[in-house]
Amino acid sequence: MKKKEEKHRRFSPFNKDIGKSLRISYNVIGNLLLLFLIIGLIGICFAGGVGAGYFASLVKDEPVRSYEEMKNDIYNYEETSQVFFDQNIYLGKLNADIEREEVQLENVSQHLVDAVIATEDELFYEHEGVVPKAIMRAIFQEFTNASVQTGGSTLTQQLIKNQILTNEVSFDRKAKEILLALRLEKFFEKDEIIEAYLNVADFGRNSNGKNIAGVEAAAKGIFGVSAKDLSIPQAAFIAGLPQSPFGYTPFSNDGGKVKEDLSSGINRMKTVLNRMYTGGFISQEQYKQALSYDIRANLTPKKPTSTEQYPYLTYEVEDRAKDIIAVQLAQKDGYTEEELSKDKDLKNQYRTLADQDIRHNGYRIHTTINKDIYDKMQEVVKQYEYYGSDKPEQIKDSDTGETKTIQEPVEVGGVLIENTTGKIISFVGGRDFERENLNHATDALRANGSTMKPLLVYAPAMELGATQPGTVIADTPMTGSYKPKNYGGAYHGLTSARTALKYSYNVPAAKTYMNIMNQNPVSYLEKMGFSSLNKIDYGIASLSLGGMTDGVTVEENVNAYSTFANQGKFVDAYLIEKIENSDGEVVYQHEKVQNDVFSAQTAYLTIDMMRDVIRSGTAASLNGYLSFSADWAGKTGTGQDYHDAWFVATNPNVTFGTWIGYDTPKPLEQNYKGMSYSKRNLLLWAKLMNAAHDVEPNLIAPKNRHETPGGIVQRSYCALTGELASDLCRKAGLVATDIFNAKYVPTKVDDSLTQGKYVYVKDRAYKVPASAPSEFVQEGVMLKKEVLQRYNISSTSDLKRLLPNTSKWGNLVVTEGKEIVDNGSKPRQVNGVSSGGSTISWKANADNDVVGYRVYGAANHSTSFKKVASLPSSDKLSVSVGSSPAAYYIVAVDVAGNESSPSTIVKIGDYAEEKPKVEEKPKTEDPKHSANTDQNKDTNKQNENKNADQKQKQEEAPASSSTDNNKPE
Repeated sequence: MKKKEEKHRRFSPFNKDIGKSLRISYNVIGNLLLLFLIIGLIGICFAGGVGAGYFASLVKDEPVRSYEEMKNDIYNYEETSQVFFDQNIYLGKLNADIEREEVQLENVSQHLVDAVIATEDELFYEHEGVVPKAIMRAIFQEFTNASVQTGGSTLTQQLIKNQILTNEVSFDRKAKEILLALRLEKFFEKDEIIEAYLNVADFGRNSNGKNIAGVEAAAKGIFGVSAKDLSIPQAAFIAGLPQSPFGYTPFSNDGGKVKEDLSSGINRMKTVLNRMYTGGFISQEQYKQALSYDIRANLTPKKPTSTEQYPYLTYEVEDRAKDIIAVQLAQKDGYTEEELSKDKDLKNQYRTLADQDIRHNGYRIHTTINKDIYDKMQEVVKQYEYYGSDKPEQIKDSDTGETKTIQEPVEVGGVLIENTTGKIISFVGGRDFERENLNHATDALRANGSTMKPLLVYAPAMELGATQPGTVIADTPMTGSYKPKNYGGAYHGLTSARTALKYSYNVPAAKTYMNIMNQNPVSYLEKMGFSSLNKIDYGIASLSLGGMTDGVTVEENVNAYSTFANQGKFVDAYLIEKIENSDGEVVYQHEKVQNDVFSAQTAYLTIDMMRDVIRSGTAASLNGYLSFSADWAGKTGTGQDYHDAWFVATNPNVTFGTWIGYDTPKPLEQNYKGMSYSKRNLLLWAKLMNAAHDVEPNLIAPKNRHETPGGIVQRSYCALTGELASDLCRKAGLVATDIFNAKYVPTKVDDSLTQGKYVYVKDRAYKVPASAPSEFVQEGVMLKKEVLQRYNISSTSDLKRLLPNTSKWGNLVVTEGKEIVDNGSKPRQVNGVSSGGSTISWKANADNDVVGYRVYGAANHSTSFKKVASLPSSDKLSVSVGSSPAAYYIVAVDVAGNESSPSTIVKIGDYAEEKPKVEEKPKTEDPKHSANTDQNKDTNKQNENKNADQKQKQEEAPASSSTDNNKPE
C-alpha cells in the first residue's frame, strides 16, 4: 500500500497541494452557497414580511364583514321601480338615473354566462376569488408601465369593486378588494356571484338613450328580447360592453339614436366570440356564423317609455308612491303620520328620501287603473270636438322675461271611482301633458259651482231635519248683503226643494244654506274628503253655490258624490293597491278608509232628488247621449261667470264626474257648434261613459237600482207650505206628493187657506160688502195674508207673484183681510177701448173701488144697447163678442153699484144704426087732402124731432136696469 502511494506521489507533481485545494474550495463554495441561501431565505422572509406588513397596513381599517353584511352590500344595487295596471298588467318603469331590472341566473341565456366568463374570468370556476398569477402580471405591468394592461381582477373582485368599494385606482383599494374577494368566496356559491355580477354590471345605453345596468335591461334595451332569449352574437356583444360601456354602446345620449360608427362595439364582440371559441364554449361553425351577425339590423327600435305613453298616470303614481313611502320612512324614525302632515319641512324631507327610494329600489307598484277603460277614455278625449275655442292669454316667458301671447285651449278633467271600494278605475288628466304638466283630475283646484248644492246644502239640511224634498222654499229676491240671483235672472215663486235642485235654482239653495249655517254644515265636506277648504270659506254664504276661495279637485268632488251611493258612508278614493319590494314582499297594502257622513235615509233622498236632474232637469239631454241605461243620479254645475262646467253622477256601482274650463279662468263660450257649454260637458261625460261601458258593461251599468233603506215614507203635502194637506188645499188643487225621512214627516195640517166670497179691486181680493153687485162677487179658496210673514213678503201682490202660473194655482186668491169701501163718487169713464177682429179690449179703471166692468151692445140696425157681459176687475180686460155687425161700449162699476159714463162706442163689422129707406113713387095729391098738407108737414117734422131726441138719449145714457136688460143676449 505504501508503495502505491509513493508511486502515486512520485508520478503527481502537485500531489501534495491538489487535494488540499479541492477540499478548501469545496468547503468555501459550500459555505458560500449556504450563506447565499440563508441570505436569500432571510431576504424572502423579509420581503414577505414587508409585503405582508404592507398589505396588512393597507387593509387595517377594513372591518371584518359578516355574511349578512356582505349579502346586503352585494345585492344592494339600484333597480328601477315598475308600475302595473289593475290585474297585474305591466305599465312601465318610473324615471330613474339608470334603468335596471333584476333577473335570476336561471333566466339568463347560457351563451351570455359563457361569454362573460370567457371574456372577463376564464378561471372563474377554479379560483378562490383571486388569481395570484394575474395579480403579479398586473403588478409587473403597472411597475413597468407596459403598453398592454391585461388587468388582474376576477369577476368576484369586479363585484366587490362595484358594490362595496369604489373605482379608485390605488393599492389601498386593490388590497381591500383582494381581501373582500377571498372572503366573499367563502360565503357565496359561484352561481350566486355570477348572478349578482350580471345584475350590477353597466351596459351603456338603451334605444331610448337611458343608462342601463344588468343583463335583463341590456337585453331588452338593445335587442328587444329577454336575457334568457339572447343568441350567441347578441350575448357576445352584451358581454363585451362592460369594458367600455359608453364607448361600445350602439346608442347615443341624444334620445337613443343609433351611432353612425358601430365598429368599436362590433370589434369587441368579435374578440369575445374568439375567446368563446378558443375557450371551447362554442364550435367553429357557431363562431363563423356569429361573426356574420348584423348588429345594426337587429337593434331594437326606440320604444315609448311609460312617462311618454302614460304621462298623467305615471307621474300620479310616482307622486302617490312617494307619499306612501315617506310615511313608512318617517315611522321608522319614530314620527307619526299626523306629525308628518303638520310639519311641511319634515314632510318634504321624507318625500325627498322616498323619491330616491322608489327610483332605485325596484319596487313593484300595483294600481287600481283598468288599462282598457283608461286607454279608451284617452282616445275619447283626443277625438272630442266640442270643447270650445282656444282663447288668448298673456304669459311671461321664463327664459327672456318678456310677455307673450299664447292660445289657451279648453282643458278637461275626469275621474271614475268604484263606490264600495274607493278604487279609482280611470281618470282623464287633460288634453296634452306636454302643454302643461298639470293633472286636471287630481291636482287642479276649481270652484265646483252648483255641484256643491247636494253636498253642502240639501243633504246636510235633510240630515239636520231642516229640509225634506217636499219642503217649500220661496224663490224670491233676497235681502241683506248677499243677494244671489238665479241663472237668467228670473224667480220662480214657491217651489219645493226637489224642484229647486232639479232646475238648479240658486236662491232657494242659498236660503236653505243660510238657515243651517249656524250648525256647521261645512263639517260634512270635511268628512267627505275636501282637503282644500280655506278658513274664509267657513263663513261665507256663497259657498252654498260652489263659490270657493281655492277650489276643489275633480277627484275630491267626485269622491264626495260616491257617499250618496254608499248609503251615506264616505269611502276614500285611492289609486295604489299595493307596493312590493324587489323580492316580492308586500311593503304596503291599501286599507279601506271609511267615514259615516249621512244617514242612509238622507243619502237616498238626495239620490232620488238628483234622479230628477237627469230625468227632466238641467241634465235631461244626457238621456239622448248615453248608449245604455242605469240608475243614474247627478248634478250639473257652473262656475262664476261661466268659468267652469261640471257634471257628476253616481249609480249603484260607480261615480263619474267631468269638468271643462280654461287653466286661466275665462268664460266658456255660451254656444259652440250649436251646443251650450253645459251640453258640451254632458256629451263629453256620456262619450267617456259609453267607452267605459264598452269595456266593462256590468261594472258601468249595473242592473240593480239604488237601494231604498228603511225609514223612507211617501206623504202628500200642501204645496203652499209643505205641511199636511187640508181639505181646502185639496179643493184648491194644491196637493203634492213626495218621499220623506220618517223622522221628519210633517205633522201639522196646513191652515193657510180659507173658504169665502171676495171681490177684486186692482188685482187685490177683498171681503164682500153688502152693496157689491152680485155679478162681480166670486167665491173660492183664499190664502190668508199671514202667509206673507212666513216667506218674508211685504205685500199681497208680491205673494201672488210667488204662485206659479199653472192650472192648479188658478182658483187661489190672496185676500187683504178687509172690505173694500166706496169712495163716494161715480167711477171715471173707461179709456183705451178698441176692437180687433171679434175682440174688444180696454184699459183698467184707475179708481180704487171699481169691482168690475159691464159691456153693452147694440145689434146691427139698432140703437138699443143692452148688457152683454160682466167681467170682474181681476180678469183679463178683454171680451170676445163675435163677428156679427154690432156696436159696443164699456162702463166701470164700483163697489156701490155705480156705473161710469159709457166709453167711446166701438163697432164690429158693417154696423149701421138704421135700415136704408125704400124710395116710393110720387103720388098725385088728393085734392081733399091738400088742405091738410101744411098740417101734415108740421106733424111729420115733430115726429122726426122726437125720434132724434130719443136716439140721442139712448147713446148718452145706459139702458134701463130692468130685469131683461141685466141678461146678456
